[in-house]
Amino acid sequence: MIKLEHVSKSYSAGIPALNDVSLNIEEGEFVFVVGDSGSGKSTLIKLLLKELEPTEGTITINGRKLNKIRRRQIPKFRRNIGVVFQDFRLLKDRNIYDNVAFAQKVIGESNRSIKKNVPKLLSMVGLAAKYRSYPRQLSGGEQQRVAIARALINKPKILLADEPTGNLDANNAWEIMKLMEEINEQGTTVVVVTHNLEIVKAMNKRVITMQKGVVIDDTASDHYGKDTSVEQDDDLFDDFLDDGGDDDYAD
Repeated sequence: MIKLEHVSKSYSAGIPALNDVSLNIEEGEFVFVVGDSGSGKSTLIKLLLKELEPTEGTITINGRKLNKIRRRQIPKFRRNIGVVFQDFRLLKDRNIYDNVAFAQKVIGESNRSIKKNVPKLLSMVGLAAKYRSYPRQLSGGEQQRVAIARALINKPKILLADEPTGNLDANNAWEIMKLMEEINEQGTTVVVVTHNLEIVKAMNKRVITMQKGVVIDDTASDHYGKDTSVEQDDDLFDDFLDDGGDDDYAD
């Protein structure tokens, strides 16, 4: 699914942000990437999104070598990767229905499909009743749920989350991680960059630890703490993948 082979990345000053990193993430895995600021985590995410090019080495995602993807092919490549950011990156002048719908409009999805898919995703993240609300009317946790719905609307195989709980209180952070675990249980590969070691220790997932651009540890998270796995309480995401929908929402 995701394979890095001897990947290095240096910036103009010649200082390596990544240094000879090799790793494999299999389809359906849930992986945490941890490390201090400056450890290379953000550079790794940008390389996976092809926002940056490696100085050395090869990156393969979904069987495609990224160095073989031409510039005009990048938007299509990124449709298979959903991205969630710490600062949500929602459109402040659009309601949450339109924020989620926007991701489908930019790829030319029909209005009929959008009216079917958006309510399903908003239901999955627990915001069906607030589809007319604007980001400013939502809590931080709710805004992040909108961002997750937007990231998933095009049914990506991979979900990358860069510090998704960084701006949230403890309760909202746990709710977001429970949601990501449910998404992973439906088959989506999930990679989460985080500083929140309390969550990492509790969730019993694979953990990749980075330091100064190098992977210094790659282990199951029982190395960090005991399992407090989360039970899945609905199958809404599975229904969405089966192409269910609800046409009762209006733009």
